Amino acid sequence: MHQKVVRTALLLALMIVLQSLRLLVPVPPFISMFVVGSAINACLLIALEVTGSKAALGMAVLAPIVAFFQQALPLPVFILPVAFTNMAYVLIYQMTLSYNRWLAILLSSIGRMLILYFSSSWAFSIVALPEKQATILKALMSWPQLVTGIIGGILCMLLLKRLASTINRSA
Repeated sequence: MHQKVVRTALLLALMIVLQSLRLLVPVPPFISMFVVGSAINACLLIALEVTGSKAALGMAVLAPIVAFFQQALPLPVFILPVAFTNMAYVLIYQMTLSYNRWLAILLSSIGRMLILYFSSSWAFSIVALPEKQATILKALMSWPQLVTGIIGGILCMLLLKRLASTINRSA
């Protein structure tokens, strides 16, 4: 129990630090989204595999809240679709992982893209954003989510291989 709490806290801290990269490294938001989004997705999947679904789902909800406070999301209404999408990403991965890791990465990433696209469409229907900002956000919440989901899954797989002996030794 104690190890899970510590691991969750470390992964949560890492996730917040990784999200803060967008504030520290001056790169265009589109590029930042690929780097930060992939890293956050990797953290979510690592949390699932190392600490369990409760921690991963908690982190999935906290990630968009942090993003909002860092002004990566323009309005609080966008927290809901992103949190829902993150939770679905973790759950789809968990449900399909027993079949095949690559299949789990692919299906959870496709689900991530589709769910965020459609759930963010709901958010766009209830708020009025300037056209340029809305166009950029709609683009960010579509096919790039497939890419960041796949990269996050691959990063998770690579990092877990590197961490396997450490995790097993302390378990």
